[in-house]
Amino acid sequence: MITYETIKKLMFNFEPETAHHIAEYGFKILPHCRMINNYMVERNFVNNDILTQDLLGTTFHNPIGLGAGFDKNATMIKAMPAMGFGYTEIGTMTPKPQAGNAKPRLFRFPEQEAIQNAMGFNNKGAYEVIQNLKKVYPYAIPIGASIGKNKLTAENEALKDYETLIRGFKDISDYLVVNISSPNTPNLRDLQNEEFIKAVFGMAKEITDTPILLKIAPDMQNDTAITLCQTAIESGADGIVATNTTQDYSLLPNPKDFGGISGAVMSDKSYDIFKAIGRELYDKTTLISVGGISDAPDAYRRIKAGASLVQILSGFIFKGPSMCKNINEELIELIKADGYENISEAIGADFK
Repeated sequence: MITYETIKKLMFNFEPETAHHIAEYGFKILPHCRMINNYMVERNFVNNDILTQDLLGTTFHNPIGLGAGFDKNATMIKAMPAMGFGYTEIGTMTPKPQAGNAKPRLFRFPEQEAIQNAMGFNNKGAYEVIQNLKKVYPYAIPIGASIGKNKLTAENEALKDYETLIRGFKDISDYLVVNISSPNTPNLRDLQNEEFIKAVFGMAKEITDTPILLKIAPDMQNDTAITLCQTAIESGADGIVATNTTQDYSLLPNPKDFGGISGAVMSDKSYDIFKAIGRELYDKTTLISVGGISDAPDAYRRIKAGASLVQILSGFIFKGPSMCKNINEELIELIKADGYENISEAIGADFK
């Protein structure tokens, strides 16, 4: 058998975006290779009652999801169970197609298992992504849809972009995520204010009952993050995704001076702000933790800090499809060791 380490060495010979396009092609054809796909699902997908939860109006057979930013155009969904993911989050999509920021805009730091990106919501636009989604939804695993405004949309017109996207994706995804936290769209993070959050969730709840969550950045004070999350919940949000990439460039040696950092180096930063949010909200809403998670102990500390679900992205690039399997299998043992019969009993355990 060819190991992932062999594949990774080959792929890392290519520029990061080129490698991603090669991977996307592979994920597109994998479901058509039924014997290989079925073998990988059997090998990697962990389906155990201990990890199963009913959340956001659907069933999650395991809590490890693929974070937004990898499958921007909903072209790889069918391959995700073979990678071991219990759910997947596509996007971020914008109403109109956009090319994103100038290249190069994606950088690897293999020794630190980190990625720095300045992609800028490059995607084929809502219409084409909707056509892709309609071909697969509903699917064997839950599908989330991350939505964001176009780069050229003025801040005072941003609400219209989110309304367009909510109307477009509300019936072909299991949940939506309002992304106002990417560092790669100019002034997007300025929308992380109480007025806009009230407006966008107030509008959303008039349009649909599909669960809608808010995704926040890690680069703010804990008190500010808590206030924004509380405002979102009070305004109708069904949960919080924390966090997006960080602009704390001190985390890497010789980083670029633009874009956002993800991967193992931001694990503690993401955890610290998530724990502050979890302390206040773990028993009031659904919390999803993302940012630097690469093993079961880190995933479990997020769960005990209030996470119902976790997401990985950069770690998947460095560790491959065995990562989800390993995390899920070890999570089962950690949950059992604490005397719990289901993961839901461990959520927020640090605060009980």
